[in-house]
Amino acid sequence: MGLIDQVLFIEDPYEKGKYHPRISAQFTYVYKSLTDYEKWCFNRLYNDFYYRRHNDFWYGKAMWKLPPLLDATSMLTCAEDLGMIPDCVPAVMDRLQMLSLEIQRMPKDPKAKFGNTWGYPYLSVCTTSTHDMGGIRQWWEEDREVTQRYYNEVLHEQGAAPQYAEPWICEKIIGLNLKSPSMLAIFPLQDWMSMSGEVRREDPREELINIPANPRHYWRYRMHLTVEQLLEADDFNRLVRSKITESAR
Repeated sequence: MGLIDQVLFIEDPYEKGKYHPRISAQFTYVYKSLTDYEKWCFNRLYNDFYYRRHNDFWYGKAMWKLPPLLDATSMLTCAEDLGMIPDCVPAVMDRLQMLSLEIQRMPKDPKAKFGNTWGYPYLSVCTTSTHDMGGIRQWWEEDREVTQRYYNEVLHEQGAAPQYAEPWICEKIIGLNLKSPSMLAIFPLQDWMSMSGEVRREDPREELINIPANPRHYWRYRMHLTVEQLLEADDFNRLVRSKITESAR
């Protein structure tokens, strides 16, 4: 049924007889059934259609819509330049002086498994997680192979990675991002609290803000501590203060 249903090309709804590649077609059964040469041919079509063929169109749309928005505020603007990004995006951001968004687990280099926090551009915002993904702790438990590689290659720790993201691990990850060259470092409160075994939640899945694929799970996160309790968490607050001071933020 997967081979029948998961087609590689979708017919254009307005121009019958014309087709475009299906988004994320590389994850379908049909794609996996192709020969290496057929995959190579399809990838050429796919990459050209989504990343190059429409560059002039998207560049023109961006330069028409974005300047009025930027002129309406004196605030710095950060672009969520993640996922499927046409080749024109960096040029638009450079011309309009927009900050990029850097997330270590979503590297800009397609050949890299993780982003290099030491190599982030100055005109960027670095963060550990966004509102549409699990926090550090949930991500740590999702894929054991990825976690092990990160533990050895990024944190430079020896041996087997701990099953759970213990407070000291979260502290090292926060520290890496704080010390990056990025102009701004902005982290979800849940990731800040992950550094402390006393203030963080017991279940990391309860830290999730949104599940994009679930329309009933938008902005569902609620703090489990009051502001007064957080202010009284002296050890945690001292830790946060020391991390910020060490990084000269």
